[in-house]
Amino acid sequence: MAVDTPLREIAKVIRSKNAGPFEITLDIVFKTREDFDAVKKSGVITKELVSELYNVPTQAIITFGFFELVNAVKITLPRPRAQGGIGETDMHAAQQHVPLQEIRVPWPES
Repeated sequence: MAVDTPLREIAKVIRSKNAGPFEITLDIVFKTREDFDAVKKSGVITKELVSELYNVPTQAIITFGFFELVNAVKITLPRPRAQGGIGETDMHAAQQHVPLQEIRVPWPES
């Protein structure tokens, strides 16, 4: 039986980082190919979901892809404000991954 499990309990790494003064990169890395394949197959992580979570139009998402070679999902978004600009609150983009952690994925009970 599957239960909705937070992505933070499935992925090995969920992180965000600065990708220059105008972009943020989000990474979701899985420990095993099996975990990566199961999450990908679930269809839960989509460009549309990222658009909703980060309030960014889907067409503004710069990179969105599943990278099998490294068992990872990589997403690049435009920054809401330029790095270090007036009103910018996360210069290193180190806190932007939090919405990804709470994505619910159907997962077998352990």
